Amino acid sequence: MTLPPPVEPLADTPTLPFAGIELGGTKCVCTLAFGPGAIVAQETVPTEHPATTIPAIAAVLQRWWDDHGFAALGIASFGPVDLDPASPTWGHILATTKPDWPMTDVAGVLSAMFPVPSAFDTDVNGAAFAEVSWGSATGLDDFAYVTIGTGVGVGLLVNGRPTRGLGHAEIGHLRVPRLSDDTLPSGCPFHDDCVEGLASGTGIKAALGDVHVSTIPEDHPVWDRVAAAIVAMCHAMVATTGPKRIAIGGGVMNKQPHLLARIEPALRESINGYLPLPPEGTYIVAPALGDQAGPLGSIALAKVALRDADTASVPA
Repeated sequence: MTLPPPVEPLADTPTLPFAGIELGGTKCVCTLAFGPGAIVAQETVPTEHPATTIPAIAAVLQRWWDDHGFAALGIASFGPVDLDPASPTWGHILATTKPDWPMTDVAGVLSAMFPVPSAFDTDVNGAAFAEVSWGSATGLDDFAYVTIGTGVGVGLLVNGRPTRGLGHAEIGHLRVPRLSDDTLPSGCPFHDDCVEGLASGTGIKAALGDVHVSTIPEDHPVWDRVAAAIVAMCHAMVATTGPKRIAIGGGVMNKQPHLLARIEPALRESINGYLPLPPEGTYIVAPALGDQAGPLGSIALAKVALRDADTASVPA
């Protein structure tokens, strides 16, 4: 494949573009770009058996390296993943429910191919970095990116960095109070009352049967359950890490746009003046990058990798 002519880099980027891989449950998006306004190339690889998918991704990267070159590599993956650099399984996908993928070494294999800085993180942390770099959270160091889709994922940045500890953030599995009249099943096999079990597309189908989320009327009571779970999650984040803005997207939100407008007023009522929030209408927002938040998340991770490498090379 012949790459398109070089795209003019943005003012704050190197002369070479960044390479990024977003590993998703059904497809992997490979992106070569300086940023959202300067995408050089983008290709999709099906997420099949890792013995097929990883070499296919490697081939795309190798072709870009040979034909164009890139300054850094970012890998944003579905999880759970091992993000501890001291762990012997760093860069591996852990106990995912996706067949054949548990303990697949993703970052180790791909990053070893090229002599450039690399970064590996969750897909939602990558999307959070992308929104901070180019989207709804520019200029903010404390930010939460939430996706409500088949599951519930949260990319949480605190002081400009994703949270670390026992593992990456899994705020979608935060247990929250059910509404008093909600006795419908949860969609999570682990928790009867977590945000993912109550508010995700899987949770909605567990409650209502095999329905299309887009066909459910706006006044259906299931949206009270969904909104309440999201609001409780946001309240917990405000009271713990205090993100300065929360962007909420994903398939459920996109198919039911009335939901987003419900969250901030209910959150303010829940906080009840105890903690200060930014001006009304500016705190709970939609992601500005839309469907490109994920693919650009891998580019944002590459940007972070290059920044960290440059910082490390400067004498103290």
